[in-house]
Amino acid sequence: MCGIVGYTGKRSAAPVIVEGLKCLEYRGYDSFGLAVTDCESAAKSDAGGLAVIKKQGRISDAGRDVTLLNGNTGIGHTRWATHGVPSDVNAHPHTDCTGDIAVIHNGIIENYAELKRSLIAEGHTFKSETDTEVIAHLLEKFCNAADADGLIGEERIDFAVKSLMETLEGSFALLILIRGFSGLIAIKRFSPLVLGIGDEELFASSDMTPILEHTQKILFLEDDDYAYLMPEGIRVFSYPSGDAVEREVKTVDWDVESAKKGGYDFFMEKEIFEQPAVFVNSFRQSIDDKAVSVLKKASSITVVACGSSYHAGLVFRYLAEKYCKIPVRVEIASEFLNFAIAKGTAVIAVTQSGETADTLAALRHAKASGCPVFAVTNVLGSSVTRIADHVLYTRAGPEISVAATKSFIAQCAVLMRIVSVLGKGIFEKELFEIYPVLEETLLFDPAGASAVCKDAENIFYVGRGVYYPISLEGALKMKEITYIHAEGCAAGELKHGPFSLLTPETPVIAVCTKDASYPVMISNIKEMKARGAPVIAIGSAGDKDLKEIADIFIPLPKSENICEVISATIILQMIACNTAVLLGRDVDKPRNLAKSVTVI
Repeated sequence: MCGIVGYTGKRSAAPVIVEGLKCLEYRGYDSFGLAVTDCESAAKSDAGGLAVIKKQGRISDAGRDVTLLNGNTGIGHTRWATHGVPSDVNAHPHTDCTGDIAVIHNGIIENYAELKRSLIAEGHTFKSETDTEVIAHLLEKFCNAADADGLIGEERIDFAVKSLMETLEGSFALLILIRGFSGLIAIKRFSPLVLGIGDEELFASSDMTPILEHTQKILFLEDDDYAYLMPEGIRVFSYPSGDAVEREVKTVDWDVESAKKGGYDFFMEKEIFEQPAVFVNSFRQSIDDKAVSVLKKASSITVVACGSSYHAGLVFRYLAEKYCKIPVRVEIASEFLNFAIAKGTAVIAVTQSGETADTLAALRHAKASGCPVFAVTNVLGSSVTRIADHVLYTRAGPEISVAATKSFIAQCAVLMRIVSVLGKGIFEKELFEIYPVLEETLLFDPAGASAVCKDAENIFYVGRGVYYPISLEGALKMKEITYIHAEGCAAGELKHGPFSLLTPETPVIAVCTKDASYPVMISNIKEMKARGAPVIAIGSAGDKDLKEIADIFIPLPKSENICEVISATIILQMIACNTAVLLGRDVDKPRNLAKSVTVI
């Protein structure tokens, strides 16, 4: 989750871009870079027709020299590392062999490895470890092909851009400079990218924060749009047709602080709405063949984690046992030292920050016991990455709100990817295509459910199978940010004690989709209703029986069962967040809690 800024207009581009990048450091801050065209220094630059500066470190700590590039068109990037360690070489922009093309990128190119191998075989030389650099080399290749066909001007650029979009798999927001093209090229697929229209100047950015200082006129690109930001204005086209399209220009009446939150009142709301892209980016990644081989050879897998990460591990257990027939244990990291580790076990530590003290202690214990150890984390270079033999990164980007939302979704995505790989592609197609399902999920209005929850002293969350850990996570979100006591239960356990707590003042939130446990889950809900408890039921679209039983029925978007797991999670997050707002809680900073627990 990096930050990107582009500018073309009457002013010097570099100072505008640098100030914009400083607004985006919340998206990444391990390195930065700029590329500017029409520079007096271009002839002396290693980038040939472009002047490029890129360095490891924070843009906010950069010296004045980064603003001294002369030119009216440029692009800039502040990085949150995914492919390759933070370094000058791995910082963006990335250029082609000739130095005539510069690219900055937010997202992930899932087929970059095969593209890189092919380009190297064709004679291209790579400098960095990033997935982004393949984009610059591909554009060089496609521009050369256009030249060979006699294409010039915008026809040449059109050919290269459409060829690039046809070739790339994954998610990306791209800003591109090509020598001889008097403007910026912007491309969007799944990753955020907005454009701004000022007085004889145009802007592009990952979000509106850097733009609003200059203009309130904003144009939102849609997925598979590409745009040319030229002196005469913005022209937007739709891939694959290449047809010109109109995108509404909106006047946004926000201040810069509101823009950092994407116009939402709270970071938690913003982060909930980022989850479609976060899930896709996290799931659509390759897993090293060596890591897969180790997992396949393991006699069992043990997951160690805390809090929401523990619940993600439980989701993994249900799916791995069902689809891969692999025995899986999931242990709370702080308790793991009390247990023996079976010979042949692979241990996976799940930690958002990579610094969770209990999880680090558990992983060291596993490694000392001779187990192969894996880490699922959001932070490159964190402590857990230095202990683990194999690391799988989530693609959530920085998460500001204390309550985990997009980081939990990203962990589920990575763990589901492991299940898919070990299960020979099980539900891969469904989860590759989940983006519009999650976008539709975000249309849900939680007002009705929150009105029931806000006056309760106790709330039960119930589910069966994989929805048991989802219920645990839903209850955790509710108690974290509303301070209402909420308890997640396996629905089959209600009769073994918790039934005594059910009253007309005790709402039950039940997740009941049309999976194998549906008939018995319906019976459980009827039993809860018989005790007078109001039931909020989340279920499959078109479920007339569940709608008839429940006091409030929340239908999930029509999709495959595996997609409903993620949709149901988002619904529970939205209910908790809205309930906290109704109660006047500090949504982003709940009392007594911290984002990363680095003490035992």
